[in-house]
Amino acid sequence: MNIKYLLTILFMSASSMLMAQQEFSIYEGPIPNALPCNKEETPGKNANGKLFFANVTNPTVTVFKALTPDANKTAVIVCPGGGYARVVVGHEGNEVAEAFNKIGITVFVLKYRLPFDTCMTNKEIVPLQDLQQTIKLVRDRAASFDINPNMLGVVGFSAGGHLASTGITKFNTAYIENASVTNLRPNFAILAYPVISMDSTICHKGSRDNLLGKKASANKLNLFSSELQVTDQTPPTFLVHASDDKTVPVENSIRFYQALIKNKVNAELHIYQNGGHGFGLHNPTRADGWFDRATAWMLANQIIKGN
Repeated sequence: MNIKYLLTILFMSASSMLMAQQEFSIYEGPIPNALPCNKEETPGKNANGKLFFANVTNPTVTVFKALTPDANKTAVIVCPGGGYARVVVGHEGNEVAEAFNKIGITVFVLKYRLPFDTCMTNKEIVPLQDLQQTIKLVRDRAASFDINPNMLGVVGFSAGGHLASTGITKFNTAYIENASVTNLRPNFAILAYPVISMDSTICHKGSRDNLLGKKASANKLNLFSSELQVTDQTPPTFLVHASDDKTVPVENSIRFYQALIKNKVNAELHIYQNGGHGFGLHNPTRADGWFDRATAWMLANQIIKGN
C-alpha cells in the first residue's frame, strides 16, 4: 500500500476519533452550590482494573458522537456508578458509549460532582443539578450535536442509576438556573442494577450516607427514594438487575418497576439469576447480553428506528 495514502488514512481516522470524543465543563459560569475546596480530582482503577475518578468537584461531560446516527437522532446521557464516592467512567461510561454508538446513538458521559460537605452547600441536590444542567445543555445545543432534543434519554448504573432515577422523577422542579425554560424531562431511561430506595431494609448504605448523610430525616429519605416519586409522567424505563446482587438488592429495581406499572408507565424489567453487582454491559454468568434486550426495547418503543 502507498505509504502516503496509509498515513492519510491514519490521520483521518485519528481526526474522526478526536471529533467523536470531546470533554467540556457543563457550566459556563460559577458552579452552583460550590464552596472553596481543596479536594483534587484523581483518577484510579478499581480491583477489576476499571477506570474511575474520585474527588470530582468540577463536572464535565464527554461527547461520543455516533458516526452513523439512527434515523431518530436519539441521544443518551450516561451516569456511571460509584456509590457517590467515585465516578466509574470506564466500564459504566466509556465502554457503554461505544455500545450505544454502534446502534447510532450519540452519548454524553457525565462526570458529575460527588457530594462533600466541605465543598458544597445542599450536597444532596448537587449530582441532580449536574444532570439537569447536562440535559439543558444538550437540548439547547441539539443542532450543533446533530441530535433530536425530543429523543434524549438517561442511562444509569448503580448510584448513577439513582441519579438517573431522580432525573426522571424530579424534572418538574428545576434545581438549576433555567431562564430558557428548557424541558428537563428525559424521554426514556435505562437503569442497570440501580440504587433506587433509601429504605434501610434495601438501600445501599454507602450511597445513602454519602449523598444524604448518616442522620438524614425521614422526609429527606422519602424524597430521595425514587420509587416513591413515580407518577404517570415518569418516562418509559428499562431495568436490569441480578437476583444475587449483594451490594444493591434486586428489590430496588422491583419496587421501581412496580411503581411504574402502578402509574401505567411503559416499563420492562430483566432479572438475571446470577451476576452480582457492577457487571456493566457484560454479565459474566451469561452468554447473552442485556444490551441486546435494551436495544429491542428501544425499537419496540420507537425510541430508535434501526439503520
